[in-house]
Amino acid sequence: MTQDGRRRRGLRSREAILGQAVGLASVEGLDGLSLGRLATATGISKSGFFAHWSGKEELQLDAVDWASRQWREHIVAPALRAPAGVRRLFALHEARLRFYAERVLPGGCFFLAVQAEFDDRPGAVRERVAQALHDWDAFIRRLVREAVELGELAPGTDPAQLAYEIEALGEAAVIRSRLLDGQHALTHSRRAVLQRLRGLCPDPSLLPED
Repeated sequence: MTQDGRRRRGLRSREAILGQAVGLASVEGLDGLSLGRLATATGISKSGFFAHWSGKEELQLDAVDWASRQWREHIVAPALRAPAGVRRLFALHEARLRFYAERVLPGGCFFLAVQAEFDDRPGAVRERVAQALHDWDAFIRRLVREAVELGELAPGTDPAQLAYEIEALGEAAVIRSRLLDGQHALTHSRRAVLQRLRGLCPDPSLLPED
């Protein structure tokens, strides 16, 4: 096998491990990552893991990065295809709910699981998780500011406050959809964000009625 062939096989192996790791962590947290379980799930020997990571913390850090990329591909990228302004902001929330409805991850949301796990545990993993959450919040706030600048949200709309409300409704949706009332939680979350945006939008016809 050529060097390029070995490199491609190594990248495929690494991606397969990280995909399984993020799925497992969405259920059991990053501390639940076990080389034995991941080896069984991926068919890769334990020795194969050490070709990519020297220890568990390195694997955890890469899992956070992989989950961030997954989030961008499934949620951010589809939203960016919507017109800038209030429609893009609502498209972002709808993409998030679709991610949960399609059960892309067995535990629903990687970041919801790991932020609770690491919020009081200083260290590199906590910092990586916190940065990912900060970037997500900053992105929502940016979309709010763009909508205000385009005249699609009322002047004086507080980007930080509205971003907080949208995020809270997103988190509530995944928690309640897993534990309590399934699809109803996603429906209520969608409707709550839609009504909030329509109430702030000078031209509500830009958004669906329901």
